[in-house]
Amino acid sequence: MMDDQGTGRAFENFRALSGTPNIGECDVLIRNMAQLFSHVSDRCDDEQVAQYDEVLCQLADLVEEEARAHVADLLSRLERAPGTVVVRLANDSIEVARPLLEFSNVLSDDDLIDVVKERSEEHRVAVAGRNGVTDRVGDAIVTHGGQASVLRLVNNSNAELGEKTLPKLVERASKDPAIAGDMRMRRDVDWQALGNRISQAGQQARSRMPGNPGQPQADNTMLGKAQAVVYNRIKNRIGFDAGEWRIAWNQVKALNDRKRLDLRAMDRFARFGYGHHTAAGLTVMLNVKPEVVVRWLATQDYVALTVASRALGLDPVLFENVVAVMPWRDMPTKEDRENVRKRFEALSADEARNIFDLWRAHSFRRRPEPGQQAVGAA
Repeated sequence: MMDDQGTGRAFENFRALSGTPNIGECDVLIRNMAQLFSHVSDRCDDEQVAQYDEVLCQLADLVEEEARAHVADLLSRLERAPGTVVVRLANDSIEVARPLLEFSNVLSDDDLIDVVKERSEEHRVAVAGRNGVTDRVGDAIVTHGGQASVLRLVNNSNAELGEKTLPKLVERASKDPAIAGDMRMRRDVDWQALGNRISQAGQQARSRMPGNPGQPQADNTMLGKAQAVVYNRIKNRIGFDAGEWRIAWNQVKALNDRKRLDLRAMDRFARFGYGHHTAAGLTVMLNVKPEVVVRWLATQDYVALTVASRALGLDPVLFENVVAVMPWRDMPTKEDRENVRKRFEALSADEARNIFDLWRAHSFRRRPEPGQQAVGAA
């Protein structure tokens, strides 16, 4: 009750200020609202989050940097935070943006890549130090970053250096001894495999690196570790992971806050191999409970996914990509994929919507208590 009353008073205070905003009062209000949201975020529904999002965004345009930094620090610690204001503050001055760029799980890879492209080197340094930097984000840092952000990326053991990033890194290293020296310390780089893909400049860079990591006699252990890393990355794409689901769910909800969750977003998730994001996106767009889609994944329920995807309006290409990338309990076989595709093509959109609506009506119907059910049966 106290939380609800506090929320109501906060919104009333904001409306009272909206005519003639006072900077000092706005400063106090935005701090209080952010603090209140941090206490109730796990109990807010989508409509309440949207209200906080709208008001915090408007207040952020009225207050000084110190207040915005305070709000950004509070929001950076939350698993669920209003998507629009988080992105707004992540693109603010580095004093405001830093905690969000370093710690917020609400920011998606696309959000981080936009920051890397558009903001300062200090912003890129903050992104490069995150506890988990994907290859796509790392590639953007190597492409757009200066020495400081690239060095922090290379020295971040939780940053993926994959097929997109490594060749560019090696070419950067050919011109920068500091990058070359730090790259040699990475034990997850398969130099032998990399040598088949990198350019002539990259080959020269390898030969210039301290200890010449391209020499096979010095690298058997490192190559073995690299092969294990590659195997684990492939293995981890199979199956549902509760931690990955939680992060994906909150990022997808934040994207939905900004009205940017659509079929184009689903196409990006599937194309870049974001299986848990794909599943979370379907869940939100279908307006079903998370446990429904999680159950489909656990039981390999291709029929349910087919009907839901057809009802949602996925085209055949996107549907195939979704099936391929979803975190199923077991990887779909070639026969599974062929059968699913045939079923999808044979089902019309109208039929799928009718089936899905019937299922929803049955699923959400209030069921009698066990005792009542027994009486009815008798």
